[in-house]
Amino acid sequence: MSQTEAQQSLIETSDAKESREFLAQQVKDLTERLNSLPSVVKPTERAEALLELANAELGMTQMSEVWNHARKALDICVAQQEWQMAVEACDLLYQTELPSAIIALGHGAWLSVTYPIEPEYTINMMNHIINETSDDADGAALAAVTAHFIVDNRCEGQKRDDLKVLTLNMIAKVAERHSKVQTQTGLNVWMEKLELLEPDVFLPRMGMVIGAIVGDGNWWFDRDELRAKIPD
Repeated sequence: MSQTEAQQSLIETSDAKESREFLAQQVKDLTERLNSLPSVVKPTERAEALLELANAELGMTQMSEVWNHARKALDICVAQQEWQMAVEACDLLYQTELPSAIIALGHGAWLSVTYPIEPEYTINMMNHIINETSDDADGAALAAVTAHFIVDNRCEGQKRDDLKVLTLNMIAKVAERHSKVQTQTGLNVWMEKLELLEPDVFLPRMGMVIGAIVGDGNWWFDRDELRAKIPD
């Protein structure tokens, strides 16, 4: 190793140590803040504190603690109909990579498609599903086209244009890995073959994929009850 490389290694080690010390202090401060919340605090404030703490713990790879705090936050958010925060909680649970992390992904995906939250959250959940899906499975294609549909229906103006570029790129990448598609004509044929052109067709199929991810009997909430709370 050259002197320059050795110096760079020392700098990186020092930066990593400082970053970890910062995160450790953050975990300590956020834990104290959470414990000092009065019993009468608004549920959403408690959920926010739990999510902030879980985020810091994720940086420290304290996965069991992340799970415990994000899971508590999820229950509060669902009860308070704070759907976007609920998806954030599911994302944190998924990132722990603990045994039930994939179930958390399914919950986050269902919430992000079902409720009119910011489309970036849905895109994130759909990307996770794409990454979890084998190249030859249709689930990734359904996730990509669902993300595109959500953007088209929840955004307008420049934001919609920008996000549609992202979701179209998602679809193209999935098509290439799924069926070696590399042309627009090939993409059109591929989408028609996989029935990805009609929301009435691909959305129920996406629902089946999410259901398979979660598995029978593993739902943490009553979906029928939550559907009744969907805004008109």
